[in-house]
This record gives sequence, C-alpha cells and structure tokens, in this order.
Amino acid sequence: GIQELESRFLVPGDLLILTGNKVQMPCDAILIDGSCVVDEGMLTGESIPVTKTPLPKMESSMPWKTQSEADYKRHVLFCGTEVIQAKGACSGTVRAVVLQTGFNTAKGDLVRSILYPKPMNFKLYRDAIRFLLCLVGTATIGMIYTLCVYVLNGEPPEEVVKKALDVITIAVPPALPAALTTGIIYAQKRLKKRGIFCISPQRINVCGQLNLVCFDKTGTLTRDGLDLWGAVPCDRSGFQEVHSFVSGRSLPWGPLCAAMASCHSLILLDGTIQGDPLDLKMFEATTWEMAVSGDDFHIKGVPAHAMVVKPCKTASQVPVEGIAILHLFPFSSALQRMTVIVQEMGGDRLAFMKGAPERVASFCQPETVPTSFVSELQIYTTQGFRVIALAYKKLETDHHTTAFTRDKVEADLIFLGLLILENRLKEETKPVLEELISARIRTVMITGDNLQTAITVARKSGMVSESQQVILIEANEITGSSSASISWKLVEEKSIAHSNQDNYINIKEEVSDHGREGSYHFALSGKSFQVISQHFSSLLPKILINGTIFARMSPGQKSSLVEEFQKLDYFVGMCGDGANDCGALKMAHVGISLSEQEASVASPFTSKTPNIECVPHLIKEGRAALVTSFCMFKYMALYSMIQYVGVLLLYWETNSLSNYQFLFQDLAITTLIGVTMNLNGAYPKLVPFRPAGRLISPPLLLSVILNLLLSLAMHIAGFILVQRQPWYSMEMHSACTVQNESISKLTISPTAPEKIGSNGAFTSFENTTIWFLGTINCIIVALIFSKGKPFRQPIYKNYIFVLVLVIQLGVCLFILFADIPELYRRLDLLCTPLLWRVYITIMLSSNFIVSLVVEVSALRLLITVEAIIENQALWTTFKRGFGYQSKSQYRIWQRALADDPSWPPLNQTSSSDMPECGSGVSYSNPVFESNEEKL
Repeated sequence: GIQELESRFLVPGDLLILTGNKVQMPCDAILIDGSCVVDEGMLTGESIPVTKTPLPKMESSMPWKTQSEADYKRHVLFCGTEVIQAKGACSGTVRAVVLQTGFNTAKGDLVRSILYPKPMNFKLYRDAIRFLLCLVGTATIGMIYTLCVYVLNGEPPEEVVKKALDVITIAVPPALPAALTTGIIYAQKRLKKRGIFCISPQRINVCGQLNLVCFDKTGTLTRDGLDLWGAVPCDRSGFQEVHSFVSGRSLPWGPLCAAMASCHSLILLDGTIQGDPLDLKMFEATTWEMAVSGDDFHIKGVPAHAMVVKPCKTASQVPVEGIAILHLFPFSSALQRMTVIVQEMGGDRLAFMKGAPERVASFCQPETVPTSFVSELQIYTTQGFRVIALAYKKLETDHHTTAFTRDKVEADLIFLGLLILENRLKEETKPVLEELISARIRTVMITGDNLQTAITVARKSGMVSESQQVILIEANEITGSSSASISWKLVEEKSIAHSNQDNYINIKEEVSDHGREGSYHFALSGKSFQVISQHFSSLLPKILINGTIFARMSPGQKSSLVEEFQKLDYFVGMCGDGANDCGALKMAHVGISLSEQEASVASPFTSKTPNIECVPHLIKEGRAALVTSFCMFKYMALYSMIQYVGVLLLYWETNSLSNYQFLFQDLAITTLIGVTMNLNGAYPKLVPFRPAGRLISPPLLLSVILNLLLSLAMHIAGFILVQRQPWYSMEMHSACTVQNESISKLTISPTAPEKIGSNGAFTSFENTTIWFLGTINCIIVALIFSKGKPFRQPIYKNYIFVLVLVIQLGVCLFILFADIPELYRRLDLLCTPLLWRVYITIMLSSNFIVSLVVEVSALRLLITVEAIIENQALWTTFKRGFGYQSKSQYRIWQRALADDPSWPPLNQTSSSDMPECGSGVSYSNPVFESNEEKL
C-alpha cells in the first residue's frame, strides 16, 4: 500500500512514488519507473536541467551500477536536487527506490567536503610552525638566562617567575598569525574589485606559486555560445552542398531536418524551452515548435503527455503533422552520443542519433558513410569548428518502446550528415596566454572536444606557436591476442592521412629533426591517456612534461590528469566553466570557475568576468600576497628579536622596559606597521620567475640573521657606550636638568638605586638608550623588509605606509630631542645630554642609510645586504656554481629528457609485453559518488 511519511523516516530500500512537479529530493534514490527532469544546480552548478531515465530491467545478479548501459548517475535522483518534471511510463507512476539518506547522500558528501576540505599541503605553513618552534627554543634559552641572573641577584621568586614568563611573550610574537592574515585580506579585497571572489582565502598564497595552468576550451578559451554555421547533408553519392543557416533559408524537409527537430533533450517548462545550449541552437535552426500531447493524441499513435515537435504554421512542404519523442537515451560524455526513439504522427517510428562524428559513423552501415568522410571532417576541424554528426533508422512499430534496448536501437544506422557549429576564440584569450607563456607559466588545454579542433584552437590562441611541432600520441587497448600499443606521429598541416581512432589528424611521416626541449608539444585523447595510465605508466611522466593538448577527456579523466600533474610537483591551476570541470576544479591547487553556478561548491575562486583575464590577475595578487606574508613574517620575527635582545640586556642589570614602553613599541609602532605594510598592490607585470615558497630558505634566513646581528651589535654598543659616558650615574635623575653647569660637576649621590616610575621599572640610562635604539630600529627594519618590485608595487606607492613611517620616525625623534620632563616621566625615560642623543641619531641614521643602499643597490655586492640576499640572479649564479639542481620531479624529468637524444620518439609504435599497474582513473568525486559498496 501507499503511505505518506515524513522524509526523516525514510530508510534505504523504501519505494518512493513521485507525484507532481517541483519536488525536493530528501534522499538519494534510484529511478526504476518513469522519467524525471531534474535541476542539479545545487550539486554541480550546471543550470541545464538533466533528464533521468529508469534503471534498465535486466535478469542479472551483477551490481546495479555495472548493469547500466550508460553512466549510472543517469538513473539516480540525488538528495538536494529538484525534480521539476516527472512523467510516468506504462503504470502511469514515477517510482524510485531509496538508496542513501542523511549524510551518506550526495548532498551529505558535499556538506562534509565543505566542512572538512582536503588539507592544503603548502610548505609555507609547515615552515611557519618550524620557525615558531625555533623562536620557542630561543625563548627557552632566554628563560634560563633570566632565571640565572635574577636568582643570583637575590630577587624574590614571584619576580623571577614573572620576568621569565615575559621572555616567552617577547620572543614569540602573539600577533604573528594576524599579521600574516592581513596581506591575504587586502589581496582578497583587491580581487573583489576585479570581480574575482574567493571562498578559501588561504589559497591566495598558493596562487603565487602556480607554474602550470590547465584550461577548458569551450566557454573558457572560446566564446560561450555556439552558433550554427551550417549543415552538410549526405546521400549515397556522398556529401552534398553545405546548407548555410546564416542565409536565413530553412533546411528542406528530410531525415536530417527531422533529426535536428527531435534528437535533443529539451523540455518545455512553464511555456519556455529549456535545455542544453547546443540542442537549443539546433532546434531553433529548424524553426519548429514544441508542445505536449493531449489525452486524445493516442488516436494518432502518440501517447498522452508526450513531448511533440511540430513544424511552424508558415512552413510548407512538410508532410508530417508532428513528431512525438517516445524515449530518450541521454547523452553521456563517456559514450559521446545520444539517441531518441520518435513517432511520426500517422507515420513511421524512427530512431535518431547525434554525437561525435567518429562515434556516430562507427554505428552506421559502412556503405552509408561517404568515402570522403575523413577529409570532409578535416576541413572543418582544422578551421576550429565544432562538428557533430547525425544518423537514423526505421524501427518496427509492433514493439513497445520499452522493449528496445540501446544496443538494438544503435545498430545499422544510416548516416545523415554533419552539423557545423562555430566557436570563436574570446578576444582576451590570446594576449592572456602570451602573458603567461612569457612569464614561463606553462599552459595546458583539457577539453572534451575533437582533438583536431583542440590543436587548431591551441595554435590560434598562441598556446602552441607556429614554430613548434605537435606530436600525436595514440594508444590502443589490448584486443584479442594483441597487446596494448602506443604510437608517435607528427601532426602536419597540409598532407592528409587516415587514423584508425577517433582522431582525424594530418600526419607527416618524414621528420629529420627530433626537435629540442620546448620545441614540441604532445597531443592525445582521453582514451589514449587512460591506456597509457594502465599499460605504459612508466612513460606517463615523460609525456606529461610536454603534454599540452588533451582532447575527448571525460570529467573523471580531467581530474586524474590534474592529479598526475601534481605528482610531478607542479602547482596546478584549473580554469573552467562547466559542470564537467567540477572534479578538476576541486582537485587542482587553485580552481578558477568562470561560471557562478558551480563556483560555490566546486572551486575556491570565481570570476564574474567570463574570460581568462582573471588568471594573470590572480597569479599577480597571489605572488604579492605571498611576498607580503614573507615580509611580515620576517618583520614580526625580527621585531620580537629586537625586543628580546633589548630586554635580555636590561635583565643583566635586573632592569626591564616599562608597560608604557612596551605599549608604545607594540601598538604605536608594530601594529600600525603591520596594518599598513601590506597595502602594496601587485606589480602589473608577471616576471618569469616565482617568489620563494619556503620560509626556511637560505635567502630569507640569511636576511633575518644578518639584520638580527646588526641590531644586536647596535644594542650592545649602545648598552656599553652609555655606561662609559662621564655623566653616567646610577642615581635616578635627568642628565639634562643642569644645563649651565659642566657635566663633571653633576652631583652623584651615593645612595642605592631605587625603583621609580609609573610601572615600577628601573628608570635608567640603559633603559632609555635600549628603548630608543629598539623603537627606531623597528621602523628601519619595516622599511628594509617592505619589498616592492618585482612582485609588489614600489614602496613609494604605498602612501599610507610611507606616511606612517614618517610620522613614527618624527615622533621618536621628537621624544628623543624634546626636553619635556612630564613626557619623559610618563614614558619612564631619562633625558640624556644633547651630544649623546645626537650620537644615537647618527648611529641609527647610518644604519638607516646603509639599509636604504641595501634595498636600492643590488649590484654593489660589498656594501649591500638585503638586496644581495633577495637578488634572484645572484642566487641562480650561486646554485649553478655549486652544482645545485632543483629536486622538483618535473625538473628532474626535463633534465633527463633533454639529455636523451632518442626523445621524443617519432614514427614508432611500441607494445607493452604485460599490463602495468598504472594509476588509471583514480579520482572519485564525492559530490556524485555515494558510500554504497558494490554488493
């Protein structure tokens, strides 16, 4: 019986009856009877409705997933999706079996992937932890030193513990995470102004390390819309004259016109035709109309409530009143085709097929396929057109449509002709690719389209230059007694040859030059990629090093390809705009969606501007954010070390900085610097090298160590020299109070020092000197570490930061030279003689001048510190001199292949003696796959 239940009571195995439209699925269910049109935008981001068909009824004990003739997801209604239309079959009801509920559903997997995303394996964050552990170790040494000094001086235990614990908060800056985050926040705001939105801000730093970007073709490199350029009908004598739709003439009636009108998955929803844009363009070209059959249509041989297409009222010479779509075998990217069973009103029952030309031709009677099929297809694919083929056959009318299996319908078809669709490059594509290539960022195309079309687009876009060769790699699976094989052929633009696979490419047989590194590119199909992964896995890294064009790639293969690139230590960016790219967008280090629909769940970045201009902007901002993170890390570490050194020197005298002195350095100096230091925007030009990706690297560590040594020397010099001054006294009075007497006549009281000041700290000449040296040194270090070019805007363009530094330096000099007793008392300072203050200023100024020269003069090696450390060319020279070579997997393979005179192999075919355990297609998209085991 039928019982109404709340969805929370559903359990796997329950039988559901779907009634009405606009139904939200509360669970994952397998459709077993009837058909549904579903909006899966919540899961995939695809705004196009998807047609779900019932699971084929087979007498077999095999798992239900393997029984499906096409992709098993075509039979699954996923939780969270909306059934916008449900149609019953013979029984008049739409039935489904509950598969999963709760967090075991597709929606539950999606929520889980958002709450617990794949951890980002970025060395910057691992190094940050190690660096902090080093600071903790340094703080531990300071604690031991503090305990020894204070215990030996007989200080009370509570004072010893307090001072020892203070060392930890000084040596390990608690504001470091916040300081590192500000650079990312500012970069995210700049990206937002450019229409680029981010849901994973930590990925912005990863953008700065990208050295390989994969692009989808249709809608990404080429324009979104497909325009129907023409149709090429054929008959027994071969291809006929091209029918151009641009002329405005309607296509003459015939099987080709009927196929265009009915072979699609369009639906009529609220009086509006919705569906795939390609199907919509094809149907609109026929000028036919779509309607739903009424209850009395069974008189004309058409079932009630079926989708019916009719010629428009102005059409003439159309002998049929309409065509009813009885059954649909939906399109699958794995099958590369779709088929419909239709009924002419008062006429024949027909089957129409539409799909990739090479796949459609393989299902047709050989005598119906024109002998010039390969050359005709070559003409259009080399021009960058998208080509699909159509075929049909007549079916017996005494069988019910459910009795026809897909295998029976898709056999012995009659080839009808080709549809030519125009897909032009976007205006922004070529200049962006040129910019990326000039910056030595590798570009790769991953598409589901024809291989020849992909090669043509790659050449037109500049991804493959005119002087570079394209080598076609074809891999064949094991067939019968023959083993898997792989062949290498050079693509040539002029001659014509025939390929036995789905790649109709011109091949040049004679090649005298194998080409040097970078002068050739590999092109292969998804089928070849899968065969190579399974049987030639040892060759896969070699192929990927120069693989540029990957065509006929299924969604799973796209994800697997991205994963293989990551295994070669590439930082991979993926840019796409369709639901088929969701897996690859999730798998890449940086996923960039040009479509707002799937972005919220599939990729961390979304561009409102639907072109690839966002890619260089994102890389520039990523590099700027990464350099900013390093600058802030160095500054915060050195700032804490400056305070650490100063406090330990004062601890030697059982002295310390007062609370107001700490607050001034922490808030008035460091906080303002931390907020404004990161305001530098990205440099407008991409340079041909990346910023360092690790904190624990020689340039960065050397920079911190040398500046720390310089600060340490300056503090020790000030600490010792102030004690040797003739006016130095242990008595707590200002050396500026007696201005008319000589310094030698100052009264020195024999009394013991006593604690004075607002915070109980020892107000002393050492305290005053160390505080001034540390405060102004923090300002100088901020200027030194504020790197501009080549990854960020020059420092002088960060007006707020420069103004802050000027004000801070002015305030410090004012405090240094002002003779205001109340101000000095508030800050627990002692006024020193004018000559000593001038000496401190000269010492600091000389350090400032040297540091400034360091930043500007990268060529004067003897007098520069920071610029030498950060000089990319210098470190490259050092590496070459010491024989250092990159340990990245792709660099190792590049060096190996450059030294191999037999690479790349051309005009060769090799076989695998035994199947290798390759990686295969290892990626599983949690959005679609449930946790069900195959029983």
